[in-house]
Amino acid sequence: MAATKRAWKLQEFVAHGSAVNCLALGYKSGRVMVTGGEDKKVNMWAVGKPNCIMSLSGHTSPVECVRFGNAEELVVAGSQSGSLKIWDLEAAKIVRTLTGHKSNIRSLDFHPYGEFVASGSMDTNIKLWDVRRKGCIFTYKGHTDGVNCIRFSPDGRWIASAGEDSSLKMWDLTAGKMIQEFKGHTGPVTGVEFHPNEFLLASGSADRTVKFWDLETFQLVSSTGAESGAIRCIFFHPDGKCLFGGSQDALRVFAWEPGRCLDAFSMGWGKVADISVASSQLIGASFSQTNVSVYIVDLNRAQMSGPGMVSQPVPSEPAKPPMSASGRRTFITERPPTSSTKKASEMKTEPEEEPSASNEPEDDSSNVAQIQNPEDYKEVFQGRTKIDQSKAKPYKQPAREQKVKQEPVKPATIVPADRNKPADLNMAEFLPKRPDSAVSADPRRPPEVPEQSEDEVLSSVHKGHESMCAVLGNRHRNLEIVRALWTSGDIKTSVDSAVGMKDLSVMVDLLNVLILKHSLWTLDLCTVLLPQIHELMASKYESYCHTACNALKIVLRSFSSIIKTNVKAPPSGHGVDISREERYKKCKVCHGHLMAIRGLVEKKQSMAGKLGSTFRELQIMLNGLDD
Repeated sequence: MAATKRAWKLQEFVAHGSAVNCLALGYKSGRVMVTGGEDKKVNMWAVGKPNCIMSLSGHTSPVECVRFGNAEELVVAGSQSGSLKIWDLEAAKIVRTLTGHKSNIRSLDFHPYGEFVASGSMDTNIKLWDVRRKGCIFTYKGHTDGVNCIRFSPDGRWIASAGEDSSLKMWDLTAGKMIQEFKGHTGPVTGVEFHPNEFLLASGSADRTVKFWDLETFQLVSSTGAESGAIRCIFFHPDGKCLFGGSQDALRVFAWEPGRCLDAFSMGWGKVADISVASSQLIGASFSQTNVSVYIVDLNRAQMSGPGMVSQPVPSEPAKPPMSASGRRTFITERPPTSSTKKASEMKTEPEEEPSASNEPEDDSSNVAQIQNPEDYKEVFQGRTKIDQSKAKPYKQPAREQKVKQEPVKPATIVPADRNKPADLNMAEFLPKRPDSAVSADPRRPPEVPEQSEDEVLSSVHKGHESMCAVLGNRHRNLEIVRALWTSGDIKTSVDSAVGMKDLSVMVDLLNVLILKHSLWTLDLCTVLLPQIHELMASKYESYCHTACNALKIVLRSFSSIIKTNVKAPPSGHGVDISREERYKKCKVCHGHLMAIRGLVEKKQSMAGKLGSTFRELQIMLNGLDD
């Protein structure tokens, strides 16, 4: 009998020669995928097939973000250095290289009419690019931290941006400014999506909630309850009937009036990176190290509506302004006959300080499109044979589990389910030797293992690990001391005691707690912790460096403006303002520590991988102290 699972793993394959940094699915067909890696390559795939169709080379730093064009004829890739490359997949050649960002690219999107691309970066800026003519035509500034996700509205008038600073912003392309900031999330906003028809916006966050916003009133429509994990990506059903939210090993189906979870799937995809819908199936893709995994969800078996929900079709004869069946305005998405010229003239532009793109032909010697599978390339990306979603067949469940059950199994390997001993193991060999009286006289029966006390078992486990046990025991005792002071309400004293222990492992544990509790940070704590952060950043242990970097980000986000203002404007000698003088002294101490840390960061920002990217991000934040 065929398996009838609601969700299953379709495939897993090695996608790059080094770590995979990003991936994206094609939303038009749901049948293509692009990946970017630490090896500086952009690879094209057909979902369900294990072989790379085409590999695009040319980036000089690791690829951090990728995105398909709306018709899947173009792909854009952003790198760790902040440059973008746009490729024509049908012609298998580079279209444009764009430069201007000061840090790695975190998010990309194509304008619904195709001539423009938007990019969000860790440098906190959003740039709008004219692919064919001008390069960067406008830079939107307003986020205080990296931009995690950007999306054009279906009518191409707005850009929505989700930030690491927990903010969600709406930008008007005609006015060239922010028109609304949506407040409500308490953690980094990881995803934002426009409803395909209605004036409705959805946002997902690391605070484990999904929020829905009305784009006429700019008010919150509803919010889901906190889920079990951070929301990593969101995607509206193409018909607009529900929203899918992907998180760690889980998929949920959400409604918004009222906000609630309609269905949930337990998935094994880990940190899902992107989701799409095709042929009544949801496709989810994730990556880990060099591997990419693809999962399928059967939407015919998913609950996508509930009591009180209003159907979402757009009326055939819309009113003025057009309204959906739920009473909310709808986007007008018909492309104007002269959209390219008209849209470009309507958009706010600004002069660029430096050229961000060249009209000269691209250097084909460095930008190479290597077609590795000509047959699949012709079928997927060329001419009339491009994938048509309406004709594509659903993905079938792998029959491997079925086959395994049908294969003959040797009786010797069958072990009763009610066993209380490991199969094919002699437990006596793993325990201390006992007197001969404990050995069974019957050779056909396993020897009886006398029960041991808990102390005896622990003693046998400890043998050979005395030094590690001593280290962990000392660390545990130190943490108990810190914890006792912490629970008494004296956080500053507990931090001072941890510093006095001169044990970096204890400091890492303490910082990991403080990182989760931003409200506990004060200038007093910064004066004490910044030297410890400096020492951890110089450590040979990568986990120590990551913790120190995350702690430093909190200090810079929360106190950099205060420190900079007070250091530049010390208290005057007229009158006595004790509180201001104390604040000035603390800020000056913090500023000195930050300048010392900046020297270390400058040396480490050339490192490869995620840690190097983090150091480059910190370098930009530290440079803000001089502005």
